[in-house]
Amino acid sequence: MGVSMATARVWVERWERQQERYAVDREERFTVIGDVLEHTTADHDRPLLLDLGCGPGSLAARLAGRFPDAEIVATDMDPVLLELGRTHHADAARYVDTVIGEEGWVETLGLERPLDAAVSTTALHYLPEPALLRTYRALASLLRPGGVLVNGDHFPPDVVTCSELTAHVGRRRTERAGGSSREDWRSWWDAAAREPELADLLAERRRRHADHAGSGGDEQVTVGRHAALLRQAGFAHVMPVWQFGDSAVLVAVMDHRRGARPPVGARQREATASESQTHEDLVPVVTGRHP
Repeated sequence: MGVSMATARVWVERWERQQERYAVDREERFTVIGDVLEHTTADHDRPLLLDLGCGPGSLAARLAGRFPDAEIVATDMDPVLLELGRTHHADAARYVDTVIGEEGWVETLGLERPLDAAVSTTALHYLPEPALLRTYRALASLLRPGGVLVNGDHFPPDVVTCSELTAHVGRRRTERAGGSSREDWRSWWDAAAREPELADLLAERRRRHADHAGSGGDEQVTVGRHAALLRQAGFAHVMPVWQFGDSAVLVAVMDHRRGARPPVGARQREATASESQTHEDLVPVVTGRHP
């Protein structure tokens, strides 16, 4: 079910343009995620990074370019996007076909040492809260002491009035940048359905979606709930480091005295639940600027 390098390049480049319609200041968000990793892995010669919901390797490729000595494991459940990534960004990462949050997904990663960081961008919003908490607990068990989870996504505020305002600011920014005129998600998939080299992969994608029908969507988990779930999962600190509208980069840090216990990839340990669900670490950031 492989695709040629030429075909993969066409569809990945088209994916990149399409995604600019949705992710506010997408390239800057990728850069900020890299800035966080630059700081948190500065003393590690060969950091181990996990890209959750990697799609066709957009974030993994950028991180591989910025951190050439890093070992990157990239995961997704979509066979079309995974194959495009494996082909077009073959050297960026080791790609793993798995469903984040399902039983046994951690073992499929094949990790042999603790993670320095787990990263994600516009990929975890489909998880309902129970699955999100399980995923956060699993990641806490895999990260080294001081390791980080860095999640770039659209996080609605906890108050509806504020949520409507941040969403509006984000939309207006996208319009000014010309993103609203780009191909949309549905059009990309409709066009991909007419690509002969993707036919087998698309058939497998339809089968998987039928198997997972009703199990995912945009859950609209607020930024405050994300913070509470992360602390409950065992992360010591949670804070946004960049924001424009409702597009933000949220960072969760493991305590330096806690983290993964080797051997990694064996039975997950359950992170100790935090009693606190306060939001004191969610300090405001100036919209559109680094703090």
